[in-house]
Amino acid sequence: MPSRDGYVQAGRESSRRNAIAGVFLRLAVIALLVGGQATGHPGFGLNGDRLAISALTAAIAVTLSLMVVIRLRPILPGRWNGGPAEAVLVGLTIVAAIALDMVSDSSPAVAVLMFAVGAAAVRHPLRWSLPLLLLALTGLGSSAIGLLPPVSPEARQRDLGLCVSICVVFAVAYAVKQRRAAAAAQEGEAVLAERARIAREIHDILAHSLSAQIVHLEGARLLLRADRSTEALDRVERARELAKNGLEEARRAVAALRDDTPPLPSALDALAEEFRQATGTECTLDILGPRRRLPPEIELAVIRTAQEAVTNVRRHAPGSPVALRLDFRDGACELEVVNPPSDQPGTPGGGYGLVGMRERAELLGGALEAGETEDGFRVRLRMPA
Repeated sequence: MPSRDGYVQAGRESSRRNAIAGVFLRLAVIALLVGGQATGHPGFGLNGDRLAISALTAAIAVTLSLMVVIRLRPILPGRWNGGPAEAVLVGLTIVAAIALDMVSDSSPAVAVLMFAVGAAAVRHPLRWSLPLLLLALTGLGSSAIGLLPPVSPEARQRDLGLCVSICVVFAVAYAVKQRRAAAAAQEGEAVLAERARIAREIHDILAHSLSAQIVHLEGARLLLRADRSTEALDRVERARELAKNGLEEARRAVAALRDDTPPLPSALDALAEEFRQATGTECTLDILGPRRRLPPEIELAVIRTAQEAVTNVRRHAPGSPVALRLDFRDGACELEVVNPPSDQPGTPGGGYGLVGMRERAELLGGALEAGETEDGFRVRLRMPA
């Protein structure tokens, strides 16, 4: 899993990419406006309507250029907050675009107006973007009802249509913004859930391994004071074994959290082979159903349960063979570990513990059953998958 710095760096890279895309979009709008007005009728000039068109086009180009500078904030150094300034520039662009449309009746001016309203909905909170929408509707509506020229029926109908179109653009842009916010919130929740899962894994490993080691080392200390060195050495050996098991569990947890664990059947096969080599006792593995990869947390829970069940056999039923069965079912995965009773005395004390295995399964929506049977002892884990 990426570190916190990795998430921060990824967020910065995403912000840079969005800023670059915004810069190119605004430059494209400027080019569209200038090119459209230059080739339209009437075009640029120094008197009458042509002068007004030249001045308004220049004003829009300036406001959009200043927006480009603001969009470069995630790329350039500094922490200047251009939010309010950009909102003011959007408002000026809307006013200038409406005025330019009244003078030239041009499509580029309408395109700029649509862009400005959409940018307001996407880039700014509703308390800023909604007044900008009302500003655009007021300008177009005033012309439509005859308060501002032109007053022809065709022009009024066109302006009313533009009002409807602007409302649609605003609604679509705001919906896109909300969807992005929801996606970002889901990503944040996923990060928090992943961190909580890692914390739970590390807590389980440390709480199990270290607490048991402390108990055994404390017992060894007391036995040494009583000159019972043989029993003390046995305690130290147990603590050493717990430390090795804890280190192995930590490695498995990290591997599972990084999604680079081997397939579940391979991991169980390695566990069975390790048991056979360590004890010289038979350990069989039977796999049923179509094999498939499961979510990392599910595979880790199955491996942990199998490991603990096999370890308990070694401790509490030495010399007893083990039978592992992994069943891939529709929507579920079931693990069963069975061993017959042993004639040899086992080691007192617990390992990871049935309670811990059951809690782990329940946290992931599964269930664990463990107890004695007529043929020995059985552990059965069922997980949704």
